[in-house]
Amino acid sequence: MVGKLIEYPFDTIKVRLQTQPLDRPYYSGPTACFFSMLKNEGATSFYKGMASPLVGAIVENAALFVGYRQIQKMIRHYTMIDKENNSLMEFEVVPLSQSQLVLAGALSGTLASIVLTPVELIKCKLQVQLGNGNYNRRYTGPLDIIRHTIHQHGMTGFYRGFLATCIRETGGGACWFGFYEYTCDRFIQLRRQASGNQQITKADLSPYELMLGGAFGGVAYNISFFPVDVVKSHMQVDEEQLRIGKTSRSFMQTTRELYNAGGIKAFYRGCGITAARSAPTSAIIFMTYELLSGHFS
Repeated sequence: MVGKLIEYPFDTIKVRLQTQPLDRPYYSGPTACFFSMLKNEGATSFYKGMASPLVGAIVENAALFVGYRQIQKMIRHYTMIDKENNSLMEFEVVPLSQSQLVLAGALSGTLASIVLTPVELIKCKLQVQLGNGNYNRRYTGPLDIIRHTIHQHGMTGFYRGFLATCIRETGGGACWFGFYEYTCDRFIQLRRQASGNQQITKADLSPYELMLGGAFGGVAYNISFFPVDVVKSHMQVDEEQLRIGKTSRSFMQTTRELYNAGGIKAFYRGCGITAARSAPTSAIIFMTYELLSGHFS
């Protein structure tokens, strides 16, 4: 929740930049978007639609980290068998390889996308509502969107953009956990060399080292699959954009239209500000997780 409070204004600007029309953009960049929102809509506009993601952040991170932990246990269970007596090793304390940790991160991201898609759909629909009336549908809040979605599209309407979210979370989860674990492992190796090869674990790392690992993971997660995130945002706000007489676009249709309209650059609008906000957010998330895990274990 603390991470969401820090990142949300940046995320609002990102979604605005991602979903503005390519042929008639409202903003020239993040700074222009920031001052335009502040002037025309007030400071509270940066937190539009935050109630849903704030609750979703609890469920999302719980799914990510619990899934990550349980998938690691499954990998140990099926790969670390003592072939001589066919008994399980003491696999709870056996470290996994970097590739196994990346796999665990990817699968946990896949699981999290099931929870995350409806949350992001509500968030994006609220974030793109402009005070100057550029969008032709207005919602009073998350409950209004929920009622509208159920009435117009049924429960499946909440999974608009699921494929894009799943791709982003699967690949992003691999990068998020992978870069974090790799950075922590480098710090552990450096500490072992400095201490004469004493036994050093992640529990011995300082909060600053954990935060740096989390920051690297956050930047890698957002940059690596940012184009998919742009496609996802466009798909989820199709209904709010001025697409009179047009049906909702598929993943491939959205991708083709974005490329035809703006080339490769169209898939990287808002990337810089997203990478900037992901570093402190992920740093806080991973540090909090590791310190609380150590406290309760």
